[in-house]
Amino acid sequence: MSAFLVFSTAPTRAAAEKMVRVLLNKRLAACAHVAPIGKSHYWWRGRLEHTREIVLTFKTSKKALPSLMQTLKKIHPYEMPEILAVRVDDGHPAYLKWLTSETENCHPLITLTRS
Repeated sequence: MSAFLVFSTAPTRAAAEKMVRVLLNKRLAACAHVAPIGKSHYWWRGRLEHTREIVLTFKTSKKALPSLMQTLKKIHPYEMPEILAVRVDDGHPAYLKWLTSETENCHPLITLTRS
């Protein structure tokens, strides 16, 4: 049983909620956590930037991970979105079993248009 945490950010609550809805409805994630707005500091094109962002954490399975990452990239409003996947090596067995079962029937990537 392999589980993954996938981290991303969103510029607005509306963008975050849209990404969460799409990934959950396609069964690419069993759960999504939307954190309060925080401030990100990062280098972008040679300049130090500061942006208010919402942190997203998706819980998914190894099976759903590739489609989750591809779909998130397609629907994300950023030119180069943060999408980081971290393998979970251990956890509550019942939770990991639930996570795997909820993403067992994930829908493969389909063509999505940016809005």
